[in-house]
Formats: sequence, structure tokens, C-alpha cells
Amino acid sequence: MRQYFILFIFGILLAFSSCRTDFDTVASSGDLKFSRDTIFLDTIFKNIGSSTYQLKVYNRSKNDISIPTVQLKKGLSSKYRMTVDGMNGNNGKIFKDVTLLAKDSLYIFIETTADITDADPTDFLYTDEIQFDSGANLQQVALVTLIQDAVFLFPKQNADGTKEKIQIEGKETDGFYLNENDPENGNELIFTNQKPYVIYGYAGVPENKTVTFQAGARVHFHANSGLYVGNKASLQINGTVSATEKLENEVIFEGDRLESLYSNIPGQWNSVIFSNGSGNHSINHLTLKNAVIGLDFKNPFNTVEIKNTQIYNCVEYGILAQNAHIIGENIVINYTGIASLSCVYGGNYNFTHCTFNNNWPNSSHFAVNLSNRLSGAVPETNPLTNATFNNCIIYGSSTNEFNLEKNMNAPFVYQLNNCLLKFGTTTNPDYQFKTDTEHYNNIILNENPKYYNASKNQLNIDKTSAAFAKGNQVYTIPLDILGITRTSPPDLGAYQSNDFPK
Repeated sequence: MRQYFILFIFGILLAFSSCRTDFDTVASSGDLKFSRDTIFLDTIFKNIGSSTYQLKVYNRSKNDISIPTVQLKKGLSSKYRMTVDGMNGNNGKIFKDVTLLAKDSLYIFIETTADITDADPTDFLYTDEIQFDSGANLQQVALVTLIQDAVFLFPKQNADGTKEKIQIEGKETDGFYLNENDPENGNELIFTNQKPYVIYGYAGVPENKTVTFQAGARVHFHANSGLYVGNKASLQINGTVSATEKLENEVIFEGDRLESLYSNIPGQWNSVIFSNGSGNHSINHLTLKNAVIGLDFKNPFNTVEIKNTQIYNCVEYGILAQNAHIIGENIVINYTGIASLSCVYGGNYNFTHCTFNNNWPNSSHFAVNLSNRLSGAVPETNPLTNATFNNCIIYGSSTNEFNLEKNMNAPFVYQLNNCLLKFGTTTNPDYQFKTDTEHYNNIILNENPKYYNASKNQLNIDKTSAAFAKGNQVYTIPLDILGITRTSPPDLGAYQSNDFPK
């Protein structure tokens, strides 16, 4: 009985001690230590919130201390916001009497939303600092953010309070049509390189109109947004070769989160959709990344030219082509959840010096998929009149990176010439790469292209690659994707081997 009484008393004492919230503290003496002395918040667009950044504050002394103030130097007018050990203080700007125990630390989380007018006009930097205490004990951590001005394109508000919508393949979705006489932006059908563009919802190209992207244009899509090229409308991407790794002349499509954390996260925006009946499309020197589907062609009425184009990190497909006619040169695609290139419901395709790779982290993807059918379509099959691959690489992390879905009710014509291909052992007559000369000529099977770094979408090769000097001169595109002259015999894929990254 006595032992239960002792346990009861001990439990009461423990409960009282755990409820104690007061500590004997001494005032901070200005000896705090920090995980960093300057916090650089990545570039943001004006009035779009940043990611959250972390600062850790250490008390190395043997005393429990109280910090009289932790605040932003600009006070309540600051565009930064903080939480200090989970507390919000005065609007996230000013905190009083912050306790920090001996040999302990606390976390401060910082974010910002600022306008371009808040920044220094000479360098577009918005700055502030976190101040700990004052006077002789004052310690400071600098905050720096680059704010980028942009052209914002978004659905307007209707008189009844609803958002503007457009029809995409029979479905109503948040969106708007680009206006060549917009009172604020001017001609929205011409995307220049003067400022980046940020798109909310789907930007539609009106019937009988052409949207043009000039060399160096930067387009950022918000979540669930994209570009829709409607019936009888056209798209022209006029990028050119760049001299530096900044891709200054490339046209770039990506999400609107500029922080480095988001640079390679798939699915940040939806797609570029080319509707049934659109046409006269030309794409040159486009870099597209982090979409759900990169380029989604739905039966365009004439030939599409895609040249010197890179597509990375798409949740489903890099290029999804439905009964399209595409001529592709120097295309690079990597990291797609289903297929890097998928040509379905027939069509006519010719790809030369392309690198179709797929390092998506599962075993059910393909680098290239060809099909002459489409479930639910009427009729369900459509002729694949031609699918030719010359001097290409079709590779990736899966066992089989090439897939054929044939329906014998419609033609299925295809041929691979001088290609490096990854495919496991099989008795299926459709995949007899060494003996089926009707469909396969000079195939290099299951040899490593030795990319520079596929995990970082660097699919350059060097002279140790199995693709080195294995191309057929008959199919040569004179310049590679970076504008380098190809040798004779040429290397396979989009890159000439002397394009090794510096």
C-alpha cells in the first residue's frame, strides 16, 4: 500500500512540474548564434507569395534567456512575415519577450509577398532584417528577395461574380481568350522577351488567330493552367539557339514557382493543347518542363514541325499526338510518367536525331509508344500511315522502352533506322530487332548511351557512348540541338558528342 502512496505523490509532483510555464531567465546579452547570417528568399513574381524559409537561433550559454524583442526592422510595414517557435506575434512582424532555454534553439519561419514597387528600382531587390534585442545587444539577420515584374494574364470577373470560362474539347473550364487589343496589355497574341508572362487558367487562342512566342520569351503557368490553341488557330514558337547556359534565346514554358525547390517537380501546370482543327503550328527552340502533359495534339489538320525542343518532368506524356502529322528534329524528352512520346490513333510521324529517354521512377513507362487505336473513338482504329525514327536514341530506366499497340483492322506502318534501343529479350514477332529488316535496320540494342547525367536531364554524350558516330549520314540534320555542326558519321540522338557540359 505504501508503494502506491509514494507513486501517487510522485505523480502529483510530476503533473505540477509539467504544468509550469514560468522560468527564471536572464536578459539576452547579444550572444545568440544563427544558422545563417543572411536569408536569400528565391525570386518571386510581384504579389505572389514566396515559399517558407527557415532560420534557426541558438542559445549556447548555460542560462535560460529572454529576448526582449524579435522583430522586422521595417516593423508592421514590412512585406516579410514570420512565426517564432509557432507564435505569430504582432501580425508576424514584432515579438516580445521570447524565451530561449540554455543550450537550446528556436525556429523562425519567414515568407514574403511584395510588389515590384516595394523593391529597389536599381536592382529589384526587396530587403529587410530580423532584429534581435536592441542597443548594445542588437543582433541582425539580413533578408533579401529578388522581385520580378511580369505580365499577368487571367480570366476576368463576370458581372454576376463568376469567372470567365472557355470550352476545351467540349468541357467548360476557367480560362480566357488572348486579346490582340487588350486595353492594358496590348497585343496578347505576341509574347515578347521584355517581361515574363504568368498565366492563370487556360489562355485560349481565338479561331483564325496565331499566337507567336518571340525568342527569349518566358511563360509561367499557375497550377491547373495551360495554353489552348482552338479550332483554325495556330501556334508559332520562334526560339533560336542560345550562346550561354542561361538559354537567353530559348522560349521557356514552366510553372510559376521560381524557387529552386520547384525547378524539377512534375505536374505544376497542365498542358499545351492543340485542338482538333487547329493547324500551321511550328515549334523551334522550346524548353518545356514540369507539366502534366507537355504538348497535346488532338488531330491537327496539317503538318506540325517540332525542332530543337526539350521536354522534361511531365506527369503523363512529353508529347501526346492523336492522329497527327509531325516532323520532329533534335527533340529531347525525359522523365514522363507514362511515355515520353506517345503517338496514338494513327497518324504520320518522322523523327530524326531525337533522344527519347524515360527515367521516371517506375517500371511501367515507355520512351516511345505507337498505336493505331483509341478506346471510345468512332471508329476505334485509325491508320498509322508512317512512323519513322532515324538516328534516334530510345532508352530509359525500364526494361522495355519501346511499345507497339497494333490493331489489325487498320494499317500500322513503322520503321527504325540506325537507332539505339533498349528492350529486353522476347519471342514476340513485333520486336525482332535483328532479323525483321522490314521494320528495323542497324539497331544498337541495349547498349548504354552514357548520358552525362540523366537524373538532371543532361542527355549529352561523349565519345565513350554507344551512340557515338553510329548514325547514318543519309539522315543527318546538319546542326544539333545546340547549333553544333555534326560530324560524319554523326552521333545518334539530339546531341553531338562535343556538346559535353562544361
